[in-house]
Amino acid sequence: MAAELSAAVLGSTGYSGAELVRLLARHPKLEKPLLLRRNSEGSETSGMALAGINGNGNGHLPTAAFAWEALPEHGIELLFLATPHGASRELVPEAMARGLRVIDLSGAWRLKQAEHRAVYGFKDADGNMAAKLDASAVYGLPELNAESIAGAALVANPGCYATSVILGLAPLVAADLIDREKGIISDSKSGVSGAGKEPTARTHFVSVADNFSAYSVFGHRHTGEILEQLRLDGRQLIFTPHLLPIPRGILSTIYVHLKREATAEEIRDCFGDFYAGKRWVRIYPAETLPEVQFSVHTNYCDLGFVLARDGRRLVIVSCLDNLLKGAAGQAVQNMNLMYGWDEAEALA
Repeated sequence: MAAELSAAVLGSTGYSGAELVRLLARHPKLEKPLLLRRNSEGSETSGMALAGINGNGNGHLPTAAFAWEALPEHGIELLFLATPHGASRELVPEAMARGLRVIDLSGAWRLKQAEHRAVYGFKDADGNMAAKLDASAVYGLPELNAESIAGAALVANPGCYATSVILGLAPLVAADLIDREKGIISDSKSGVSGAGKEPTARTHFVSVADNFSAYSVFGHRHTGEILEQLRLDGRQLIFTPHLLPIPRGILSTIYVHLKREATAEEIRDCFGDFYAGKRWVRIYPAETLPEVQFSVHTNYCDLGFVLARDGRRLVIVSCLDNLLKGAAGQAVQNMNLMYGWDEAEALA
């Protein structure tokens, strides 16, 4: 099959970026992706990481120093940004001005409301342009926004925690089954790769091994995404992330009260109908709960639930791989939608 698209990746040496390159390199409708290097990626460590990507069953992948002028020379139409939030915020306006389509894996363009975006502390060079891009960027959760993603110039790939929580709650919110005034609690746990490749005191082996800890309580960056996408009031959600001593994977345990008594069959139908035809969401039978081990190294989000005997209290468990459905896999899924391809291309 002839390749139909030339794409480039900026930020291929991080965990999510490396996973993204692995997927793109095997995509049947892509030229081999161009790996772009920033000046800050000229270190020996970054060079080794790029060499590892090239040598990891991908064949030789082209690399180039990042320069806007170089992209037309390579016929690049789509740019993936696996860069820090601030870098993506600076790069996207120029990419849009040059007619590129962009899938951004950072949090730079996910949030519509200024009070939620404030957690990033962005200082935009052109506030008017940034506001226009904030308004036009499409939140790249295919199960909710497939139609908008298909025609988007800028797709903001969702956060990993946010993906797990939103997918776990969206069917119940759409059916207006949740008693919001009694509050929603999401107790979410992630493997260490979710913190990124740059080591910190919290993510060193001696801190993580044989340990389990909560962090960013009432202050995690993904909270705003959950609130905006589910149209929740901040007072209606408590979201607490935790660090698991495993390399990858997310498990979110979500607690809700229902407005009325329901049956397990009704809840199962609610999830099944909402995600009918959605390839990458698997719904478990009632009282059968997903586990991290079943979704890691896949693009699936696995959902299960247990309904209390009173029919009014519900626990949902949502599992996914933070580097795939929570990052690189979802980015490829979004690309497939943008170009009218099967969502499973390069992911199955």
